[in-house]
Amino acid sequence: MGPSLDTWDFSSPFISLWINRFYIYLGFAFGIGLWICAQIVIKKQDKNSPEKSVPKATWGPMTPGSAPHHKQEVLVSGVKIFYASQTGTAKGFAAALAEAVAALALPVTVTDLKDYDPDDHLLEEVTRKNVCAFLLATYTDGQPPESAQWFCKWLEEAASDFRFGRTYLKGMRYAVFGLGNSAYRSHFNKVGKNVDKWLWLLGAHRLLSRGEGDCDVAQSMHGSIEADFGAWKAQLVARLQELRHGEKQPCSSDYRKGTCECGQHGAEGPSAPERLPHRGTEEGPLESSSEESDPDDPPSLSPVVDVEDLGDIVSHVKKEKKEKARSEGSSRLLGRTGKPEDQERRAMITPALREALTKQGYQLIGSHSGVKLCRWTKSMLRGRGGCYKHTFYGIESHRCMETTPSLACANKCVFCWRHHTNPVGTEWRWKMDQPEMILKAAIENHQNMIKQFKGVPGVRADRFEEGLEVRHCALSLVGEPIMYPEINRFLELLHQREISSFLVTNAQFPEEIRSLKPVTQLYVSVDASTRDSLKKIDRPLFKDFWQRFLDSLRALAEKRQRTVYRLTLVKAWNVDELQAYAELVSLGSPDFIEVKGVTYCGESSASSLTMANVPWHEEVVHFVQELVALIPDYDVACEHEHSNCLLIAHKKFKVGGHWWTWIDYDRFQELIREYERSGGSKTFSAQEYMAPTPPWALFGAHERGFDPKDTRYQRKHRPKNVSGC
Repeated sequence: MGPSLDTWDFSSPFISLWINRFYIYLGFAFGIGLWICAQIVIKKQDKNSPEKSVPKATWGPMTPGSAPHHKQEVLVSGVKIFYASQTGTAKGFAAALAEAVAALALPVTVTDLKDYDPDDHLLEEVTRKNVCAFLLATYTDGQPPESAQWFCKWLEEAASDFRFGRTYLKGMRYAVFGLGNSAYRSHFNKVGKNVDKWLWLLGAHRLLSRGEGDCDVAQSMHGSIEADFGAWKAQLVARLQELRHGEKQPCSSDYRKGTCECGQHGAEGPSAPERLPHRGTEEGPLESSSEESDPDDPPSLSPVVDVEDLGDIVSHVKKEKKEKARSEGSSRLLGRTGKPEDQERRAMITPALREALTKQGYQLIGSHSGVKLCRWTKSMLRGRGGCYKHTFYGIESHRCMETTPSLACANKCVFCWRHHTNPVGTEWRWKMDQPEMILKAAIENHQNMIKQFKGVPGVRADRFEEGLEVRHCALSLVGEPIMYPEINRFLELLHQREISSFLVTNAQFPEEIRSLKPVTQLYVSVDASTRDSLKKIDRPLFKDFWQRFLDSLRALAEKRQRTVYRLTLVKAWNVDELQAYAELVSLGSPDFIEVKGVTYCGESSASSLTMANVPWHEEVVHFVQELVALIPDYDVACEHEHSNCLLIAHKKFKVGGHWWTWIDYDRFQELIREYERSGGSKTFSAQEYMAPTPPWALFGAHERGFDPKDTRYQRKHRPKNVSGC
């Protein structure tokens, strides 16, 4: 037996400590908690104390010219001044600002925007600790001077492009001064306001309020545009002096006001829009204008508007509905009946959607069509390489028009590039425009967008001239082009102009696929291989979507021209369904299979997709190799590493040990003319217009799909892109 409690000596201090150990632990915990709270309070006081930024005194005598021994952080390494001038005023202001900055002993450079390529160099301003000052004139009708057109166009597209994001220029500090004339309403200093907005949307920090110079002395804040500039210049110089002394305070106010809420560094008095009674245009020879901004205009939409999250435009939509109901009521009162069916149908593009799509760079056509310039078109114009279709099939990317005769779609895919800003539907229920008008307007809009690249740094003269003549048409911009009731007539018109056709469908319209006339290449999107994963990824509107999907693949197998499966890999969603994919290949017997990693399109309430779902290129290669092992009639043919994409081809396109995946476009035009002349009786096959694939485009080549005729350009300070954008 153990010792009895009667034998314990409770007078021992150790026994007492043991018995009361709980209270000792509690005391220790309370003391540690008090110490932690005290440390937090001290840190907060240090952070808010103005003495924090004052260097501590150092021991020993210091002469007036001596410096403390500790190293000070460099907050500004120099100033870059960019100007866009029509008559020379902005250029003169740039020289005056450079002189004032040089007096601060800061390095300064002055650059005409016509000599500056933002695609190459703007990102470098983020890491160099420079302050960028923009002196921008506004010309006729609110347009930038010719020297700044490329800069403004690039910046506008970047601000509305999900690939850049809202942190693209995070860390860049800037200030904007606009030159205009308030005698011209509705466009006053529009260029300066826009550049200020776009930089802000890309994550740059405004250093001080936007300055607005006014040539109208009666309305100028300081009596003349020179005095307006002088006041703004004094604020900027003062801000630079503070940065040199260690003040590290960026402006974080809303771009819509264009003002800085940094205490004394902000604009004096009300914000720019408030302190001017008029809004107008600009430096240089101007046209008078009677346009005025409409106070009833709806608030501008964000660059990306999700159709599942249209709360910010509900009021505008309600207004439309009220007006429509009012007009319908008037029609009934007047006894109007018997309208033609097409007049009763509404337009596919509502005003709200028109505004959202226009901000994304679309050139909208009529009531349901659109065209947009592909970034690979821009790249090839500058000799920086073409898209994967150039590598796989030999298209000339700078001569390719990306368009659609139908912005509507029957799916709401989680990886939709357009964030579901386009309408959806399962049948055509809108007004219909004629195909002749759509094609004519599409080509004209495309050519106008190409013309804007005249004089842009790096654009090759030969490719600029070639780019004005459309040679290829990618019917894959957005939506479901095969829904358009006159799609066959539209294809005829393309081929009559000797424009090749690349049509993409989402495999929900099998009968339309069967009735489709020959195209150069017909794609079907195969985004998943099982019913559950297809529902999860494509989110189709049809209840019988899986049967429609399978029937579409069977319809594809009946086609004699080139057919393609387009697989988009979404990591953790559809990359483990190899055997099911192999079975779908046997069902549709495509000539080619494009396998591409999903492109992350940014956050959206319509999708839970994240960067974690984007596969690395090596993972795409591994998937392709495993899939090819299950389909013996196919092999890996080509690769385009930059797009995170590979091409699997049927072995019938491997002639004499060499791949023939490219297209003989002249031969295709001959064959399609014979087909049309025969009334459709003289058909032809894919092998009749194939062409040899160059060695650099093949899988395993050291070029990895990049055409050696072009120069590969790697942006500095940019993280590796794994999305395939």
